[in-house]
Amino acid sequence: MTEVNAEATIGQAAGRGQIVAWGLWDWGSSAFQAVILTFVFSVYLTDTVGDDLPGGISASSWLGWAIAIAGVIVALTAPISGQYFDAAARRKRALAVLTALTILSMTGLFFVHDDYNDLWLGLVLLAFGSTVFELAGVPYNAMLRQVSTPATVGRVSGFGWAMGYFGGIFLLLICYFGFISGDGDNRGLLGMPTDDGLNIRLVAILAAVWFAVFALPVLLSVPEIPHTTADPGADKAGLFGSYRVLWRDLRELWSVDRRTVGFLLASAVFRDGLAGVFTFGAVLAVRVYGIADADVLLFGIAANVVAAIGALVAGRFDDRVGPKVVIVVSLASMLVWGTVLLVVSGPVLFWVFGLLLTVSVGPAQASARSFLARIAPPGREGQLFGLYTTTGRAASFLAPALFGLFVWIFDADRAGIIGLLIVLAVGLVVLLPVRGPDRLADSESRPA
Repeated sequence: MTEVNAEATIGQAAGRGQIVAWGLWDWGSSAFQAVILTFVFSVYLTDTVGDDLPGGISASSWLGWAIAIAGVIVALTAPISGQYFDAAARRKRALAVLTALTILSMTGLFFVHDDYNDLWLGLVLLAFGSTVFELAGVPYNAMLRQVSTPATVGRVSGFGWAMGYFGGIFLLLICYFGFISGDGDNRGLLGMPTDDGLNIRLVAILAAVWFAVFALPVLLSVPEIPHTTADPGADKAGLFGSYRVLWRDLRELWSVDRRTVGFLLASAVFRDGLAGVFTFGAVLAVRVYGIADADVLLFGIAANVVAAIGALVAGRFDDRVGPKVVIVVSLASMLVWGTVLLVVSGPVLFWVFGLLLTVSVGPAQASARSFLARIAPPGREGQLFGLYTTTGRAASFLAPALFGLFVWIFDADRAGIIGLLIVLAVGLVVLLPVRGPDRLADSESRPA
């Protein structure tokens, strides 16, 4: 089979319609992340299906272990998966298969009834869905290089992140007002019956259809990558041989451009801090700043909106001054506003400084993706984004651990903010010596 130079894949599908199609996958994928895994179905699984689970282990513990197992599988397989998808010229096919498997797992959740015997089916489907969903993010992120040019990669990455934020908000509102809000045996504006958890099980079906509809455009409009000369032997290495190829490539990167390794380490740390801001934000809002339980959802929506707007705006600056500047400014701003939150009190000040804090989350996430896309050797984006996923998983304990540690040391929930700020600060310190990508030179002339 004819192989082409990997640089030919850069910007091969950078038309406006193809960029929108790529962003729509992010819009649709929020159905799994926001509705299934975070806010709706996981809560149904632990608080309704498993509320009367016999034995000394709670449903929440089982859920945590199931998701942890999924995370380990992702961490071990993401780099070699992305490496193979690129080398075998199956990036789009992999995205299609992994997306379809995620949608099937979401559909299967309809059969998880309000019976603790069904908890195990729910856990298996949720863990499997989490695994294939995160692996699907590897070829999807690698496509960023295809749907952007060196001059637009920042704004395209920001557009994708913003679509994910807005898609999650929009679907959550539909689910809440249509299927969940209210009291009694029928919920939501649609009057969905709650018997046997039917309203929540139908939410799972809605989320699956939502993802399927918005995932189709990228599969129809963005072409498959051609076979390239970027990673010889990777497509025929086999399972164990793939790890040898990965080690070979990592040694090559270390000798040629060590900033890739440095950035992977730095981003793993600060990305965990970014995740911690949203993970513990609701807890802090209620327990420290006096936000009413009913208003937490409103704050969550507002936080996602400003993060999305931040990602869109910062994408322009990313393309002008480079992604490292955007990340550094975002992290530094979060350290300032987080420090202010340590000393202020009351709902009004939390709304003000909490939103100032979260507005920087979107830019940091989007520019981290564009940073790696710019420095990845052409044709090996999947491998690098697989490592990006793995290192992120490896560091995912930092923010929760330090948050809990400082709460315990000071016997105050507010002190948990210190733990989050330390994680963000360490990520910033590790990032500072990493040379940022030359905006055009790295994307256009980096040797494959």
